[in-house]
Amino acid sequence: MKKAACSMNCADPAIPAKIPPEVLEPLMTIGGLEGLANQIMPRNTITQNVLLFKALSDPFRIKILSMLSVQPLCVCIIRELLDISDTRLSYHLKKLSSMGLIEGTSQGNYIIYELTDLGVKALSLCSEEKKTRV
Repeated sequence: MKKAACSMNCADPAIPAKIPPEVLEPLMTIGGLEGLANQIMPRNTITQNVLLFKALSDPFRIKILSMLSVQPLCVCIIRELLDISDTRLSYHLKKLSSMGLIEGTSQGNYIIYELTDLGVKALSLCSEEKKTRV
């Protein structure tokens, strides 16, 4: 697909001709499309964010994070509150743990799970009230 040349005397032929001035002017001050491309998240950071949000995309996992925000818990309490099988719970705990959202510590015959700092931040994204734009 061929792009039209910019109509406002910009030197970047990749920028379409009909761009509102309130978008074009700031874009040109940062170096056009190349300047913008240099300021966006690196690909590996984007990939990590995709994996993080996939880990947060299940209601059971959000509930687990919510429970652990109240206090550290053992598997038996989490399983009881979620009313799911051991296998299914293990799967969800592994997903959360592999993303660094929770960590488990052995205490005798039990593993006690708690939120990590990342887990606290992730849960705050899930529970923040939507703000209306003015």
